Amino acid sequence: MPRRSRPASAVRSSAARRVSGPGSGRRSRPFSRVRPDPASRPSPALRAGPGGRASPRRQPRGGPWETAAAGLARAHGIALVFGWAERDGADVWNAATALGPEGTVLAHYRKIQLFGEMERASFRAGEDLPPVFELGGRRFGLLICYDIEFPEHARGLARRGAQAILVPTANPSGYEHVQRLLVPARACENGVFVAYANYCGTDQGLRFGGGSVIAGPDGAALASSGTAPALLIADLPELSAYPGEMLSAQLADLRLPGGD
Repeated sequence: MPRRSRPASAVRSSAARRVSGPGSGRRSRPFSRVRPDPASRPSPALRAGPGGRASPRRQPRGGPWETAAAGLARAHGIALVFGWAERDGADVWNAATALGPEGTVLAHYRKIQLFGEMERASFRAGEDLPPVFELGGRRFGLLICYDIEFPEHARGLARRGAQAILVPTANPSGYEHVQRLLVPARACENGVFVAYANYCGTDQGLRFGGGSVIAGPDGAALASSGTAPALLIADLPELSAYPGEMLSAQLADLRLPGGD
């Protein structure tokens, strides 16, 4: 696919994924970053221990992980999204936090769709709508891993004005249809960008599939990777840079007889 020229107002997005310590299935791990400046090397992915045991890898809001990530954002002048295990009393959530270039929290989200018995035993499901936040003149939404496989969540973000959806994820091998088919479909059917940053490598006997992708609103990949650790960088053009016939009209055309 020919590379499109980058309009002056375009935003640059990057998705990083790497291999690190113990895992517990389909959880958010990698960093997604949105920035106008050159990339910095991400810090090691934040990890949660297996369910049912106390773990220092579960931390409260404002704890060492969030403080360290905020310092990275400030030091390198980037916006940063990271997935982590958020603890509040006896409850633990699979969470993602978006930080601005000044290190301030732009959005925080607790994963709604927990995958499988292991994740349901380890985390409490989120109950709030996925957030939409502004950065660099664009509106971004947050989802985590399994969430993007449900059309309703991406559609809800698009209806609330999200122009790009950031998805930190830990999708095991054997589920490659997600990044190959579902992520581009979510981007295309809603006319949005989707940055899907997937974990890779073997962790406690579980193999993660990699295959991170940044999909454009026409469903085509702006950047993608294989199964090894990688850093993807892509410019996000304005929608006006795409010929109208390349973009789906589903958001405007959807009819639900008897529904909203």
